[in-house]
Amino acid sequence: MAKPACCHTKKRTDWLLWISGIIIVGAYILQLIFSREITAIEFLPTFTDSVFELINRMWWGLLIGILFVGFLAKVPKELVMSILGKPGTFSGIFRATMGGVLLDLCSHGILVVGMQLYKRGASLGQTMAFLIASPWNSLSLTLILWALVGLKWMLLLLGLSLVIALISGMIFDLLVRKKVLPQNPNQFDVPADFKFWKTAKSTFRETKFTSSWWASVVKTAWMESKMVLRWIFLGVVLAALIRTFVSPETFEVLFGPTIAGLGITILIATILEVCSEGSTPIAADILNRAGASGNAFAFLMTGVSTDYTEIAALKETTKSWKISFFLPLVTLPQIILIAWILNQMG
Repeated sequence: MAKPACCHTKKRTDWLLWISGIIIVGAYILQLIFSREITAIEFLPTFTDSVFELINRMWWGLLIGILFVGFLAKVPKELVMSILGKPGTFSGIFRATMGGVLLDLCSHGILVVGMQLYKRGASLGQTMAFLIASPWNSLSLTLILWALVGLKWMLLLLGLSLVIALISGMIFDLLVRKKVLPQNPNQFDVPADFKFWKTAKSTFRETKFTSSWWASVVKTAWMESKMVLRWIFLGVVLAALIRTFVSPETFEVLFGPTIAGLGITILIATILEVCSEGSTPIAADILNRAGASGNAFAFLMTGVSTDYTEIAALKETTKSWKISFFLPLVTLPQIILIAWILNQMG
């Protein structure tokens, strides 16, 4: 019997993923093995060194995030949502925000995990709160920021970022209730009689950690992460190009505590794909050397608010450009207002 035509449908090649991935692998190998040989080629050493540095900074967080996605796919949705709390409530948004703070990953790893949480049923507000709170607020980076700018500034910047995450999460859930934005089609309510620990213990006992189980985790992690990885890889390539052709000294003199300086900071944070490990010391430099605490805060926060990787990944996951563009629309005014106040405080 002839098979339906759909059975012969070939999967489309993700050219963006593969081309950007090949560029990154090629540049990394050139820098690792042939760094001396390529010095005679104009601009190439800077490009390969930038790719090398970015990948070395982000690989661990990205890898953990991808594997976390594989494990998360094995966890019953009810367990995930019982931890995050009821969608559409302040408690649920608060839990998602705290989860973003405590999960010690770089911004790219957090993005992968956040998209999986949306697929597992988190509300749009919970997803946004998780992403907004996460990029530099992991425990290790918070401690690094403490060492760089002092306890007072670290606590202030941390507290203000959590405020933006909570407010933004509530706004997004309100927009969903008002039908301005679409509801997460994966969302569901946990049964009232659901027992977290009983289900968790039962799931753990029934899981057989065989080689096939681990292979399934890795396969799921790769398949679920590809749509985000394609934009992360593109971001690395674009960031390396910017570093290659735009002098960093030009950036440093423009970061003063003025309206123009704040605007330039936001613009640069938008176009410069800096992983959270890289944004923290840069923000500390802006605060300590340029005396612009507001610009430092804006640099930390604008990355997730306006970053093209984040916006593109949201579109891929939610299938809605409207949701993606509402991310900067909701968060950027808050960031600008707080940054301006901080600059006025000195």
